[in-house]
Amino acid sequence: MSIDWHALGTVLAVTLLATVGLVGVFTLGIVGLSRRETGGGAALLTRTGAYVCFAACAAAVAYGIHLIAG
Repeated sequence: MSIDWHALGTVLAVTLLATVGLVGVFTLGIVGLSRRETGGGAALLTRTGAYVCFAACAAAVAYGIHLIAG
């Protein structure tokens, strides 16, 4: 029995990057919603960016579930 260390390292790297990336994007969404901008354009852009971050997180989770279940 032998262990394919390259494959194990690849899985570890992809998992670590995906986890850190997903948490980072979710954090950007929370920061975007927590800022209280006054005035039209900047507030709308910040809120829209936060919603895009949350949508990206939901898409990543849905894709992961699709990979596991499908």
